[in-house]
Amino acid sequence: MTTPTSGLLDRHLSFIEALRGAGLSVSLAEDIDSVAALGAVGWGDREHVRDVLAATLMKRQQHRTTFDALFDVYFPALVGDGVTQRGISSLTDPDGDEIPRDAEADRVRDNGEALQEFRDRLAEALESGDQQLLRQLAAEMVGRFGAMPGRGPGLSSWSSYTALQRVAPQELVDRIAQGLTGDMDDEGRLQDARRLANRRVGGFTRLVEDDARRRIAEEKGPDHVADVAIRPSIDKLAFTAARRTDLEEMRRQIFPLARQLATRLTKEHRAHRRGALDFRRTVRASIATGGVPLTTHHRPKRPHRTDLVVLCDVSGSVANFAQFTLLFVFALRESFQSMRAFTFIDHVHEVTEHLQPGADPVDVLEKLAASSSYAALWGRTNYGRAFAKFEEQYADALNPKTTLLILGDARSNYTDLEDKTLDRLVGSVRRAHWLNPEPVTSWGAGDSAAKTYREIVPMVECRNLTQLQEFVHDLL
Repeated sequence: MTTPTSGLLDRHLSFIEALRGAGLSVSLAEDIDSVAALGAVGWGDREHVRDVLAATLMKRQQHRTTFDALFDVYFPALVGDGVTQRGISSLTDPDGDEIPRDAEADRVRDNGEALQEFRDRLAEALESGDQQLLRQLAAEMVGRFGAMPGRGPGLSSWSSYTALQRVAPQELVDRIAQGLTGDMDDEGRLQDARRLANRRVGGFTRLVEDDARRRIAEEKGPDHVADVAIRPSIDKLAFTAARRTDLEEMRRQIFPLARQLATRLTKEHRAHRRGALDFRRTVRASIATGGVPLTTHHRPKRPHRTDLVVLCDVSGSVANFAQFTLLFVFALRESFQSMRAFTFIDHVHEVTEHLQPGADPVDVLEKLAASSSYAALWGRTNYGRAFAKFEEQYADALNPKTTLLILGDARSNYTDLEDKTLDRLVGSVRRAHWLNPEPVTSWGAGDSAAKTYREIVPMVECRNLTQLQEFVHDLL
């Protein structure tokens, strides 16, 4: 017979394995520390348990979102009736009074009037920022607007995507912002209110996703949810799969990652700062010790800082990848002798002016995004035309001391690839690299010219912040 203690231990071990599977590095010693800490604190308060496990098992703040999602799956809050009933969980109205079951069933009906009534209550809760009420509304929203038939008799399922599409909380941002500013027409205050409203909507979206996972985990088990529904940590999340809230988190992580990499590079350079052996000086110094070279002398190692030229495809889904890569390289600009950046879709546009020291990262990303309109003349990605235009207009940017970095998925809509032009560009520089945000298995599929271009330029898969950091470290 399984005791409560053994069941809790099995749940804890499964939680540790899920963390490792999501990309968090958890050692055996940290696992033991977490159990010892819980023994001292106790299991009586769920939030205390969360904080203790986070303090003993996490190393990086960017892993917190993934940690919290997995914690909620393996150690869920006791909310409502779970899967024991088809309907939504027990609810309370905005005044804190419990809603009778017959009134609750009335509310479950999904029609235009019910949807509008729910959106009105949601807008008021988002405006007030009441977290307890927002959690209740998230549970109600999943139960009412995200319920779906399961894959077997008597089974249920829930979809946060369906609920979010139905209610569309993102469309409430302007309404919430107006409520936060009142009757004031100050444009600056309105912009600040919109940012706050966007953050609150993003937080509510995560509550909805958490509740859907809780319901599914209760029916199918937490291991199933951890395998298929938990997004990887922000540094492992693919650029092309990132949502708006993920992009904001990535933006916040860019400069801390760049500082960590700069510190790491400084230590490595100091450890290897000695140059080649200076044979003549070593032999000359050995005369004082009877010809025994007790002390070796080395030639000074000349630090080399490269001139970097970045050529970025900013079309479609690869635009986020290109912008974040540019921003990361921009954060390390002091490691380069000089840097010039160009964006393209089918026409080349220089954006170096936006990458100035002291510029705000948010402003840089906004200007890079705005510059995309100048990178297209015909509206379709055309690598061949872009390479030809670059050679025609900016050939002076390349020289034998330059490193050329190309960012893009190499999908050129079956147009002329101008591979000979690219070969000439690569031949004029010290070295060249190509970062592709698509998995290697997709290279050459459909209109991908990756297999052709990789024969000219060394091409590397770069799908997330971790791979980007590793590549830039090798580059420098």
